Amino acid sequence: MGQGEEMSHITAYNTQAARSEEADGALLADGFEDALIGYGYQFNYPIAVYSRKGCIDILMNDGIMDYDEATEYFDFNVAGAYVGESTPVFLDDEYDLNELE
Repeated sequence: MGQGEEMSHITAYNTQAARSEEADGALLADGFEDALIGYGYQFNYPIAVYSRKGCIDILMNDGIMDYDEATEYFDFNVAGAYVGESTPVFLDDEYDLNELE
């Protein structure tokens, strides 16, 4: 299977179905519900997986922050916060990997 085929499989992931199957014990990031992609596991700990781009879009949505401000806020206050073994992870999905080939 080539790299392009893998990418189309990933982009076809059903995020609505993933959101409906909450993993017990996964910590959620307040206010970023619309950026939730799904759940995964690190060792035996369930973790919520969020779209980094989606989180930044949510921060910019109210018009108070521009892209640079939202990115700085997100990186320091959201992605940089460690709250234990089930700390959420943020998928860096800002770039289309197919464009990098």
